[in-house]
Order: sequence, then structure tokens, then C-alpha cells
Amino acid sequence: MIDPDTLQAGLARVCARAGLGVLGGGAPQRLTGGAVMESWRFAASESAFVLRRAPSLAFMEGRPYGHAVEAALIEAAHAKGVTAPEVVAVLEQADGLGSGFVMRALPGTADPKVILGCDDPDGLLKQAARDLARIHRLRPADVPEGVPVMDYRAAIADLKAQFMEAGGDRPIIALGLRWLEDNCPSEVEPVLNHGDYRMGNLLVEGSALTGVLDWEIAHFGDRHEDLAFGCMAVWRFARYDRPALGLGSIEHYIAAYETEAGVTIEPARFRFWTIYRTVWWALGCLKMAAQWRSGADRMLERVVISRRTSEQELDLLLLLEEDAPQKEREREVAKPFISRARVQPPEGDATVEELVTAVSEWLETVKHRMEGHDRFQLAVARNALGIVAREMDIEYSEIDRQDLSAYFLSGDDSLNSKGLLARLRFDALEMIKVDSPKYSALRVARKKWLGEN
Repeated sequence: MIDPDTLQAGLARVCARAGLGVLGGGAPQRLTGGAVMESWRFAASESAFVLRRAPSLAFMEGRPYGHAVEAALIEAAHAKGVTAPEVVAVLEQADGLGSGFVMRALPGTADPKVILGCDDPDGLLKQAARDLARIHRLRPADVPEGVPVMDYRAAIADLKAQFMEAGGDRPIIALGLRWLEDNCPSEVEPVLNHGDYRMGNLLVEGSALTGVLDWEIAHFGDRHEDLAFGCMAVWRFARYDRPALGLGSIEHYIAAYETEAGVTIEPARFRFWTIYRTVWWALGCLKMAAQWRSGADRMLERVVISRRTSEQELDLLLLLEEDAPQKEREREVAKPFISRARVQPPEGDATVEELVTAVSEWLETVKHRMEGHDRFQLAVARNALGIVAREMDIEYSEIDRQDLSAYFLSGDDSLNSKGLLARLRFDALEMIKVDSPKYSALRVARKKWLGEN
């Protein structure tokens, strides 16, 4: 994390250069959320602003465009009536803050727990559909140079390369990659995709949309991709029963979008992009650990998010099994697994589980001393300890995960193979009960696969 004195001095230089006034006396506040970039709220001459920056310059390597293009893109969307922030300054090298830009702060919250409890979720869903349709009206002539146009097959190939680089040993992801290769649709006239349009990136006050945030992966592509992404199970948070942004039904969301955009949404394309983005986010989670190991960002949240890959594997299997033969879908969940051998401590010694629990309980006692992002990180730390404790009891498959992944990528019988779906189901349940036992889709999967209420 950036040194507080460096942050203060850099913001003072930005404020002076951009004519924002005198930097306020209070320390900038690190905002929670944001799995990729940092956000800091600060005051200057009694006005509130937000700094959005990369955790390091190394973190920007390999990205299709930098923060200057992102800032110009936000300005273009704002000019076209999208509820986007107003960008007031782009960071320069002399500012000493790395890569990023400053926006005028908007009212409202991005906290999904608060937003999903709003008084008028249906009205908010219509506003979200409206803004997404406005984003999709933007064309290359409306935005700065450098915003890429998606080549569908090249994008799938890139995901496959990421998978192999990460070890190529996650069979469910391999199954998803092969499905994408076999079901890739023809390309359509590209529209500007926000790329991350979902709960958590929408700013809301009451039941009113006040801002669309985080434009760093915007690109030109199929409008169905943006629509599908916000409907993924992971972005519904605790409202699995309201699949469209956690606010309502997909049917109502699409109907509102079609009315605003004047187009018809195709169910098959919507399903393709739902599966594509589920694979995409599974690999995005997996990459977090690599970023931590490389030193590009040593934030605790990185390694914990990497363990959320299992959430996407569960969601992916629930999506893909629709194509499996009826007989395989009805087969009982298989348990061809063996427990990991464990080395027990001497009699009377505290166990690993007890040590982890003790640290977690101590962290809870100091929670009241924390605020802002530190309080959020404390919760992440306790989550990490929970994963360690639960992993003591995980069961591992006798199947070679790399061999099975290669089998799926080769396009062999896949889910037509007798009993294979049942094995994958068991494996997915084992992984997620360790990594994310409160994930809302887990209850749905256990009811569907095990008959639990």
C-alpha cells in the first residue's frame, strides 16, 4: 500500500495542478471493494473527490490501455448521458502517485448489501438497463483510440492460454473452455461494452442510480456479454433468487433493456456469454494469487480472492450440466475419493485448527479499533484463517486433475461419460465447502444434487 505521506504530497500536487483547491486536512480514506484497483476518497476546498490508482506500475503491464484512455472513455460516456463520474485530472509522473486519475465524488454507496435492500429494486433495475443501453450506443468515433474490439475466438484462446499458464489442472474450467470453443457464435456489429457492469460497480442512493464505476476493461463486443455478466450468480450476492443484478428477474431486466435499446436479445447468445464470463472470472480469481506471488500487489485480498475460483467452478458446472444426458444428470453424486493423510501433533498439543481459531478470535477482539479499509482487510484475514481451518478436512479426488483437464480440452465424450458428471459434482462441493461455505449457489447445488432442503 502507498505510504500515507507520499499519498498526501502527491494529492496536493494534483489538486494544485488541476485547480481543485487546497487539499483538506483529513487523511485520504481507502474505500473498500475493488478487486483490482485502489480507490481513495479525499477532500479539497470542501469538495469531495476520489483517486483511482493502480497498486503498482507493474500491475498495469499487459493491459490493453492505461488510465489516460480509461479516463477519456468515462468522459465520453458522461457526455452521452451515462450516469458516469466526472473526471477532473489524470495522474502525471511528477505527481508521484503512479498510474491513475481523479474523479469528482458522487453520492450514494456501492455496497451490494445496502443496495439490494433498497425500497424499489424493480425501478433500480430499469435504471440499470437504461444506462447499459446508453453505453451500448457509443461507437468507436465516440471514444478515445485504444479501446479494443473483441475477437471472440482470440478471446477464448487467451483464456485457454491463461488456464495452461495457471497449471491446467482444473477439470471444470477445462470443460467450460472446450464448450466455448464448440459453441462460439458468429460475431455481430460491436457496441461499447462496459465489461464489468454488475452490482458492486453501480453507485446507488436510495433507489436511484447515481454512478457507473470501474471502466478499466471496457471494449467493443457483443451487447449480450454485458447483459449476461451482471446476471452471474456471484454478482447476485445473497439474492440468488433475483438473478438480474440481485434486483429482479432476467426477463424484466432484458425487457427493460430491449425497450431502451430497441433491439431483441437472443437467449442462446445470452447463455454463451454467461458461460464465457463465468470461465473468465474463474481464471481472473486464479490469477490473483499469481499477482501476489509476483509482488505486483501484496494485498491480502489477492490470495483470498484466488480461492473464490471454486465458486465459479460450481456455477459453471450448474450451467454446463444442462447439456449432459438425462441419465447422467439423474445419477447420484459419486464419492470415489480418499481423505488426505494428516500428521497428528503430539497428544495435548494445540491442533492447527485450534491455532487458527485462536488467531481468528483474537482478530475479532481488535475489530473495534479498525475503520475503513483496515476493517475490511481484517474480515478478509479472518476469512483466510477459516479457509485454512476447513482445508484440514478436505477430501481429494483419486482422478489426476491434469489428465482429466486434458481429456476435456481434447473434446472427448466429456459429460457423456458414465459417472463423470457425478464425480465432478462431488469435487465441486468439496472445494467450495472449504473456500466459500456461505456462497449462495452452494445451497442451490446441494438441493439439486443431494436433495437437501
